Amino acid sequence: MDSRRKVRFQQAVAIKGRGAASQVPGRFEKRTTIAEDDGWETMADEQAADLEARPQTTITAERARSIISRNDSPDIAFGQSLNPYRGCEHGCVYCFARPSHAYLDLSPGLDFETKLYAKRNAAELLRKELAKPGHVPSPIALGINTDGWQPIERDERISRACLEVLLETRHPVGIVTKGSAILRDLDLLAELAKLRLVHVMVSVTSLDNVLSSKLEPRAAAPHTRIKMIAALREAGVPAGVLVAPVIPMITDMELECILEAARAVDALSAGYVLLRLPHELKTVWREWLELHYPQRAAHVMSLIRQMRGGKDYDSRYGVRGRGEGPFADLLETRFRKARQRLGFPGMPPVDTGLFTPPREESPQGALF
Repeated sequence: MDSRRKVRFQQAVAIKGRGAASQVPGRFEKRTTIAEDDGWETMADEQAADLEARPQTTITAERARSIISRNDSPDIAFGQSLNPYRGCEHGCVYCFARPSHAYLDLSPGLDFETKLYAKRNAAELLRKELAKPGHVPSPIALGINTDGWQPIERDERISRACLEVLLETRHPVGIVTKGSAILRDLDLLAELAKLRLVHVMVSVTSLDNVLSSKLEPRAAAPHTRIKMIAALREAGVPAGVLVAPVIPMITDMELECILEAARAVDALSAGYVLLRLPHELKTVWREWLELHYPQRAAHVMSLIRQMRGGKDYDSRYGVRGRGEGPFADLLETRFRKARQRLGFPGMPPVDTGLFTPPREESPQGALF
């Protein structure tokens, strides 16, 4: 029997504490299994046993070969990024990074939030890459693909170790997170802020606790994220709010309220991103919709397709984060007017001129 095959039951059930409801097959799978009821009432028992086993989180140590990824995408504000983890325990059902688990022969569904990989040599590699003669200092986006301050960071401390290297070398960094664990690192962030080396964006999808617990079950609660912005600003750290993703007929009506709550605690900047459904994510998302909003599902998907040229997703640069059409234009107008009304001043520029490459370790110590 192929041990790598995925079992997907036809009738998925919501799992408490998890975003995905099943092991959605990855696009590179050569074999998948569909369970059919044989009429002997055994399927329900097997499904219950499978659900009971699924929610356990496992962490695998990974020895990465490189740690800084570079891109030249015209609609991404950073040119290089660093991701300490593969997979994310936050379990956000809408996460655009879910399809990346398919490259590991794992499911973008439950596997993405339960089978995690920790790059425990990330700080070591970062030091080596910053020491290269050709390195050009520009902000490194830390934890963009998967959250660098997801729950396992409290024990792994990989993102903190990377921040220590960046502070030591006076290298600018940008952060997007919804994890309250980042408040543990206020000491480092405050020092980076004094040198104008850091920006932090806190992602807020909804202010509704009940909805948030379904969309992003292991992320910090909405009110906690607003308090995170307040704590960062009180420590002198430039912080803003990212309303992401905006989901038509699920969260879009909260856009202005989220901006108001963030500005009330002195958020400096604001942004938003429309829901993106690349590859297998569209299956994970549709399954979630049918489980939690069955009467609204068709309308939600209709609006998404209207903003994506009739498709579930449009990957073109410039439109993938905003969409097109009347509904997308309305969102853009609402956001722009609310941002102007609330007076977000914007983030201060970061300083790239302070960078000091790390010294390579020498058997003769610091004599030379």
